[in-house]
Amino acid sequence: MRFFLAVLLCFASWPAYGSGNPSPVKATIEQQVAVADTSAFTARSFNERQLGEYRRSPAFIYRDNGVYAGQSLWSRFWRWFWGLFEGITSAPVTGNLFKILFWGLGIAGSIYAFLKLIGMDPIQVFTRKPTGIEVPYEESLENIHEISFDDEIERAAGVQNYRLAVRLLYLSSLKYLSDSGMIHWQNDKTNGAYLQELANTDKKEQFSVLTRQFEYIWYGNFPVQPDAFQEIRGAFKHFTGKK
Repeated sequence: MRFFLAVLLCFASWPAYGSGNPSPVKATIEQQVAVADTSAFTARSFNERQLGEYRRSPAFIYRDNGVYAGQSLWSRFWRWFWGLFEGITSAPVTGNLFKILFWGLGIAGSIYAFLKLIGMDPIQVFTRKPTGIEVPYEESLENIHEISFDDEIERAAGVQNYRLAVRLLYLSSLKYLSDSGMIHWQNDKTNGAYLQELANTDKKEQFSVLTRQFEYIWYGNFPVQPDAFQEIRGAFKHFTGKK
């Protein structure tokens, strides 16, 4: 009986160990559901007439022979001029040097124009000093009523000391204003104080110009050329009414 049961168990377990191939495993694929785009869509088209106007407009023609067609010759010249320096100014270091040079030339040109405007030779300002002359009086002890201005002016101009001659012309104008009762002269007064005393508007404007010109020449140590001196002398004569 026991033997019979043992044989039965052997035959019952035979299929489990007799087969060498395992059962295949099926792969599971996750299915994705596509979501339809339901946003509104509006078809757009170009305005052919407007595009044609843009094509014909000079503002949208990016060519050297087209975009500047409406500019004047003066504008084209400056465009060409600045284009010469475009390569130089593009680099940081050389660009800064060029700007310094450009501003320096601009300032020098302004100074040159200003000196020419007030009747002085810009070249002589920095290259030559005026001829010296002995002054027959101390500046701190000047008394405009004790100076023979015509003689002293001729003496200074004779040795080409035009700066001193301009100073004497200015002092003679102060004497003229004092003698006319327009100002009250004092040795310690400033030129600005005399300007404030003038009530005559026309005389005040003229004297203001002469004062400014005198101060640039005398205190600025600027030499004066013969032609410029004659113009300045004429202005002082016109102011004082001399011929």
